[in-house]
Parts: sequence; C-alpha cells; structure tokens
Amino acid sequence: MFRILAFLLVVLILGLGFAWVADNPGDVTIAWLGREVETSFLTFLIAALLVVGAAILLFWLVSSLFSAPERIGGYFSARRRDKGYRALSGGILAAGAGDAATARRMLRKSERALDGRKEPLLRFLDAQTAMIEGDHGRARRLFEAMEKDEDTRLLALRGLFLEAERVNDPVAARHYAERAVRIAPHVPWAGGAVLELKAAEGDYDAALDILKAQRSSHLVDRQESNRLRAVLLTAKAQTQAETDPANARTAAREAQKLAPDLTPAALVAAKASIRLGDTRRASRILEKAWSEAPHPEVAELYVHAKPGLPAAERLQRAQRLLSLQPQSAESHLAVAHAALEARDLVLARREAEAAAAGDPRESVFLLLADIEDADTGDQGRVRAWMARALSAPRDPAWMAEGVVSPQWSPVSPVSGRLDAFKWSAPAERPAPARSIGGERAEPPAPPAVAAEPDPAPEEERPALTLSAGEAEPASSSSATEAVGEEERRQARFA
Repeated sequence: MFRILAFLLVVLILGLGFAWVADNPGDVTIAWLGREVETSFLTFLIAALLVVGAAILLFWLVSSLFSAPERIGGYFSARRRDKGYRALSGGILAAGAGDAATARRMLRKSERALDGRKEPLLRFLDAQTAMIEGDHGRARRLFEAMEKDEDTRLLALRGLFLEAERVNDPVAARHYAERAVRIAPHVPWAGGAVLELKAAEGDYDAALDILKAQRSSHLVDRQESNRLRAVLLTAKAQTQAETDPANARTAAREAQKLAPDLTPAALVAAKASIRLGDTRRASRILEKAWSEAPHPEVAELYVHAKPGLPAAERLQRAQRLLSLQPQSAESHLAVAHAALEARDLVLARREAEAAAAGDPRESVFLLLADIEDADTGDQGRVRAWMARALSAPRDPAWMAEGVVSPQWSPVSPVSGRLDAFKWSAPAERPAPARSIGGERAEPPAPPAVAAEPDPAPEEERPALTLSAGEAEPASSSSATEAVGEEERRQARFA
C-alpha cells in the first residue's frame, strides 16, 4: 500500500512539474564553436533527460560485457554448489536412516562439488557415516579434528561424548561434557550429563550449582528442579549425617519441604535430630513423613527414636502411627511388631491379620509365624504360616532399573540416572523346579495343616486363621522329613 501511494505521489509531482514548465515557456540558446542553437526550455529538458538515460544504458552495457566471464563462472559454480548441497542433504538423511552405503556415496558427490575446508557439514557426515559403518576410530579422529574449529567444536564434543559413553569411559565422558558446558551452559545433554556425573562422584555441591544454572536457563521446569534438588540435598545430608548433623538436618529438612514424599530425606533429618538430642523434633519429622507415605523404615525409627524406652511405650508410639494412617497395612504391621515385643500377643495377632488382609506379603506371614511361635508354640501352624510366606508376594524394596538395593541411593548403579530409585515390589520369584530323569519335578507340597477327614473346599477355608488342632500329628520319621523339608524351604527363602 505504501509503495502504491509513493508511486502515485511521484507521478503527481512529475505531472505538476511538466504542467508548470508548459505554463511558463522559455527559450534556451546554446553557442558553441561559432554556432548558436535556440530551442524551447521544455525541449531542452527532454533532450537532456534522454542523453542522461543513454549514458546510463551505455555504462551498463560496457560493465556487463566486462563482468560476463565472472558471471558465467558464478552461474556454473552456483549450479555445482547446489548439486553438492543436494547431495549433502541426501547423505545426512541417509545417515539418519542408517543407510551407510547411500550416505557414503552422497558424501563423495558432495566432496567433489563443495570445499571441505569451508563446509563443516562434510566432516560431520563423514563422521556419522563412519559410526554407522562401525569405524569408530575414524569417527573419533574426525570429531577431534572438528573440535579445533570454533564453528564445529560443540558438535565435535557431542560426538566425542557419545563415543566415550559407548566404550564406558565415564572419565572421558565427564571431560567432554564439562567442556561443552563451559562453551554452552544451556545445552541440555551436556548439563544433564555433568549433573549426573557429579552426583555419581558425590560432588553434590557442584551438582546443585549445575542444577541451579539449568533452572535459570529454563532447561528444567520448576517441579522437576525441586525434585532433583531434594534428591541432591538428601544425598548431601547422608554424607554429613555423622560428621555434621546440624547441616545434615538443615539440608534434609529443605529436601523434605521440596519433596514431601521423599522418605530418605525425612529419615536423614530425623536421624540427625536424634544425634543432636532433639527426639521431639525427630518425632515430628517422622510423623509428617508417615502422613505423606507410610514406610517401614520410618516406623522402625519412630518407634525406637528414644533409646531405652520400655516396650509398652514403644507400643504406644506405634499406635500413634496407626492413628495417623489407619488404612495403611504398614501401620498395622508397626503395631503388630511393637505388640509382639511388648508380649501383647492378642493385639499382635489382630494387627498382623489386619495387615495380611490389606496387603498379604512375605513379611506379614513371617510375622504371623513369629506370633504363632510365641503364642502357642505349635510348630505345625508356624510352618503353615512360613509356607504361605514362601508363596506370597515379595516385600517392597528400593529398586532402580531392575536392581534391588538394601538402601536408597541418589543415582542408579546401572545407568547413573538421577532419582532412579523407587520403593516398589521386586518381580516375583520363579517357582523352583528340578529335572529328574528328563522330567520336570514339581516343588514339594507345603506341610499339612488340616486334620479333618473331609476338609472344606479351598475357597471356603478361612484366609488367615488357623484353628487349634489343624496341625496334623506325624510319626517320628515323618516329623524328621517335615523338619528337613522346612529347613530346605527356609534356606531357599533366605
């Protein structure tokens, strides 16, 4: 729109100018070499414009004639360059698809058309093709050469980092990642790699600084940043728990605020408070953690937070946890353990059976076996509970990428990933079986616990309660065999 208005304005000005000249005629006389030429001013003006236009046209023709060879050469160079870039683009696409043969062929075409010293993508395609072909030595040499060029340094560091990870060289991988972070702190792969490497090395202060820089650069959102910071603070507090409990408690309390469901943070904060003699604060910390996520380690520490506490008072503390989470099986288990220690076997059995009704698993049935042994001493019933423990689901544990650990850790032992450990149940144990004479041997049946001649169907039997007289009496030889079988079961279970 603006161009149209400008054009109309120019036309209007020219029209007004010619109209003014026509309304104000005049004569122009030119005396040159003894001759005089007289004409009107309008004619002189038109002639002058024509002469200027002819001069401009002549100058353009002469300059075009002299620049023609260069222009012709530039045309063919542009065609060759376009062919080279088309081949280069096709090679990169082929490399991305894993077609090494096509990528190598396109690389040769592009090398004939393009200058390798001026086009860094040629070296990149060469390195990528070498990696696909399995020639990692050549790829590494190409990346090292690219690292010397400022334009391709970051790309080369990325390639060298991947090569170091491929050969499982964490020292070299950290070196390249740290160099990449110094060049471009905003690059996610470098920042994330250095963050995990620092955490794996135990340098949690440096990891926290990197996480802060990533948060400032908006590489991680607020929720993820808070979670990772809580994990790093918890790990840092674990290392300081023995030497500096005050700072350990401060770091763990901050972690608990950032991630209330992070049980290890609460445990470290409570242990540090107990070490400082502040059991009341430790109890509050554990109660808050229990309200968020009941955990057996929290219950164990809470019940035994005060050394030398009588069993009856420990039972009261366990019942306090039950009041905070009355629907949780962990609450019933905590009360059952405490009641067993206090020799309140009726309460222990009731709470253990409530836990088994809500979450039947190994530890619940083993606890019922302990209660049975302490209450009645009936070995048949004890073995029945232990048999159920052998076939029950396994207890939850700290797991990371299929690895079960007795304690929480900030990084995975498999991949080094941060915040990989989760509290979950491991995979079920496979049923034991042996091959005897080429046939599959079934696992031995559990010891008999029913003595009635006509027992009820399996679905009609009580789920948990074992009434008196259910243990089948056995002869001395059968008892010996049952004891041996039970020992073998316990050995497999252990």
